[in-house]
Amino acid sequence: TFEVTPTKFTYGGECLARLPDGRAVFIPYTLPGETIKIRLTEDKPRYARAELLEILSPAPERITPKCPHFMHCGGCHYQHIPYPEQLKAKKDIIQDQLQRIGKIADAPIQDTVPSPSPWNYLNHIQFHLTPEGTLGFKAFRSEKIIPIQECHLADELISAIWPTLEFDYIPGLEKISLRSGEGGEDALLILESSDPQPFEFSVDFPISAVSLGPEGHIVLSGDEFTILEMGGFPFVVSAGSFFQTNTAVTELLVKHLIETLPLTPSTTLLEIYCGVGLFSLFLAPEVEKLIGIESSPSAAEDFMYNLAEFPNVEFYEASAEEILPRLTLSPDVILVDPPRGGVGLKALDGMLALEPETIAYISCDPTTLARDAHRLEKGGYKLKQVTPFDMFPQTFHIESVSIFERDNH
Repeated sequence: TFEVTPTKFTYGGECLARLPDGRAVFIPYTLPGETIKIRLTEDKPRYARAELLEILSPAPERITPKCPHFMHCGGCHYQHIPYPEQLKAKKDIIQDQLQRIGKIADAPIQDTVPSPSPWNYLNHIQFHLTPEGTLGFKAFRSEKIIPIQECHLADELISAIWPTLEFDYIPGLEKISLRSGEGGEDALLILESSDPQPFEFSVDFPISAVSLGPEGHIVLSGDEFTILEMGGFPFVVSAGSFFQTNTAVTELLVKHLIETLPLTPSTTLLEIYCGVGLFSLFLAPEVEKLIGIESSPSAAEDFMYNLAEFPNVEFYEASAEEILPRLTLSPDVILVDPPRGGVGLKALDGMLALEPETIAYISCDPTTLARDAHRLEKGGYKLKQVTPFDMFPQTFHIESVSIFERDNH
C-alpha cells in the first residue's frame, strides 16, 4: 500500500497522483488534495492504477454520495463531488486533453453548461443481467456485474418500471435497455441477445418490447420504436437507433448550435453521423440545403421518416469514409457528431477536402476530440470555441461542441 495525494482529475473518472518512484498512478473516487491510502490493482512500467483503501484527510468539498451502490457499481464516478465542482472538473479535463494531445495551448473553453437536473435525467438506460437473472451494472473498469436495487440517473418513467422487471436466466441475453417515450408515458424495452433462440415474454402492463439479435429484430409487444419529444418536435427512434439520452441538455445544445453557427437562407450544411435527424430537424429550416450522412440502417430509416416534410434535405446511407471523397458539393458548414472513437482519418481528410468555412464538432470523448482538433488545425482550421455540455452528471462523460473556422490568412 502507498500513501499519496492526488493533484488533478483525469479523463475516465480517476485522479492522478505520483508514486514514490515518480510513476503516475490513477485512482477513482477521490479528489485532488486529499491524502489517501491506496493499493495497486494494475502495475505497468510507466504508470499504475490503484483502488482507494482509506481517506486519511478528505478534501473540504467532499460530499456524501446519494446512492448506496456508489463505488461498487461503475455507472457513476462523481457522486462524492458537489455538482458545481463536477462542471469545473469537466472543463479542466477538456483543457488538459486539448493541450497535451491536441497541442492547443489556451484553448477557448467556455464554462460547462449544467444539466437542468443533475439526477434522474436519463431517458435510456442499459442494464446487464447477472447469472441469476437480476438487473445490474458493470463495476468500474471490470466485466463483473453488480446487482442493483436503486439508480438515481434514470428518469421517472424508467425508475417506475425497471424494479418490476423479472427475468429468468436466459443464455445469450446480454443487455436489457429501457427507453422512455414522449411525455414520460410510452416505454420501450430492448432485449439484446447473442443467441437467435426465441424466449418466452409476457408483461402485465402496457410496454413495447423488441428483441435485437443476430437474426435482426423481433417485436415482442407493442411498437418497435419510441416517440421522443425534443424542443416541441416528436422524433421516431427505432430500437436499434441511437438518440441523445439527456433531453433537457440536448435542447440546450441544439439552441447553442442555432445561435453559434453562421446559418443563412443560402447556407449549404453537411451533417455527418446525423443519426435519426435530431439536429437536422432544427437546422433544416435555417438553411438552403442540408445533406445528411449516416451508416446505421435503423437510424437512416428513422431519419427519412423524421425529415420527410423537408424538401431541402438530401440523405446518404453510407459511411463517411466512403461517401465524402465522392461528394461534389461545397458545404459552407459541416456538422459532425462522431461516435466515441472520433472521426476516422479518411473521413477527416474528406471533410478537409470540401473546404467548408466552418466545422462544428460534437464530441462525447475529449481524447479523440483533442486528436481530431490537432488534425483540423494542421489542415488549416482554427479552434474558435469549445462549449462543454453536461449530458451525464455524476459520471466522467463529457459532451462538447467545438467550432473551427477556416484560417484564411
